[in-house]
Amino acid sequence: MSTTTTSGSTVESKADRKGTPERALPSWLNEQKLWGIGAVVVAIILWAVAAGIQHKKLLLPGPADVIQAFADLFSSGDIWIDLWTSTQELLVGLALAVLIGLPLGLLIGWYRRVGWALDPFINFLYATPRIALTPLLIIWLGIGSTSKFAIVFLMAVFPILINTAQGVHALDQGAVRVAKCFGANDFQLFRTVALPGTVPFIASGMRLAVGQALIGVFVAELAGAEHGVGMMMSTAGQQFQTPKVFAGLFLFAFAGVAVTVLLRRVEQHFAAWRPQSH
Repeated sequence: MSTTTTSGSTVESKADRKGTPERALPSWLNEQKLWGIGAVVVAIILWAVAAGIQHKKLLLPGPADVIQAFADLFSSGDIWIDLWTSTQELLVGLALAVLIGLPLGLLIGWYRRVGWALDPFINFLYATPRIALTPLLIIWLGIGSTSKFAIVFLMAVFPILINTAQGVHALDQGAVRVAKCFGANDFQLFRTVALPGTVPFIASGMRLAVGQALIGVFVAELAGAEHGVGMMMSTAGQQFQTPKVFAGLFLFAFAGVAVTVLLRRVEQHFAAWRPQSH
């Protein structure tokens, strides 16, 4: 009887434990985000320790120094015109890259002869360090905003163009043939087959383009500008204001993360366009 009772209580306790729900994480938090947040916290701690044990604060300011630099920049109000200038250059350059790179990539991928004709020029420009074209663009377009838009555009357009063309090349040819059998014209094929099928490639190209565009903003402002985050960083570096340089670096990083998150939302919005695999 005692054995039976013990066994029954053991089974009952196991059932109770099994029925007890585990503490769930908040809806906005998951294991992946926890690992990411933990890694960032560890990196900040290591940064603070490294800054504390080295003697030359000029070389590596601590997190507190960078936060103070942020506070000084925003309290003085000088940073706002720099942020507006850099944001304008980034958005205009990216918009031009999308407006030109996306349709051109579709044409190159869809029409073989167009791809053959433009391939030498694309390979030449893609292999050439676009930063090296900065002096020419300034000579041709002047030192104003137009040359900066052009630099950002040149840095960002090729990831979009090349990824879009690769997406068209990777289309399911069976779906294309079926659409043609039902009498679809080129425009209908673009809208119903080509564009939905290339959404993952376009999104990947856009994310790569954001990083290249931010490099273009920095280079364009170094080449000659009155305002901009890149120009602010250059001036701070010449004056050995290392915390201010770090603050500008983080501003560029935050901008890249924000645009990437926005692009992921857009990609999720168009996820329904993707062809379903059976």
